[in-house]
Amino acid sequence: MSAIELAHLTIEDLLPHREGMLLIGEVLEVSVLHAVTLSTVRPTWPLADAYGVESLICVELAAQTAGVCNGWERIQTQGRDSDQMGWLVAVKRADFCISHLPLGSTIKARAENTLIFDKFREVTSQLHHDDQLIASVVLQLYQA
Repeated sequence: MSAIELAHLTIEDLLPHREGMLLIGEVLEVSVLHAVTLSTVRPTWPLADAYGVESLICVELAAQTAGVCNGWERIQTQGRDSDQMGWLVAVKRADFCISHLPLGSTIKARAENTLIFDKFREVTSQLHHDDQLIASVVLQLYQA
């Protein structure tokens, strides 16, 4: 199977998320070990209130960024039309530096597979707004 380039894929090719739960806006970098994404904070996001969006949403941004990386690996090894089964995700650790993400702000997330064992991954993610660290998240992923 020949390698597929990122420019020929959509975010929906990489992730099973749609409509209101697809938070990733752009993929900046992707490999089988890491991904970097950009997202614009919107009032339609889950956890939005009058102050912006609660920082807990960073866990989902980290998980979707990890999903981009692991979706890339799936497409490279199994093809674009392969099954987009999701991953079971557990939060091992999450540290938040702010309480709310301002509406309209851009969040840059980097997720890296720091441990890979069969269908298990441990993913370390850092999220930034204006070059300021806003959250660090460690996830554990398992694909059934």
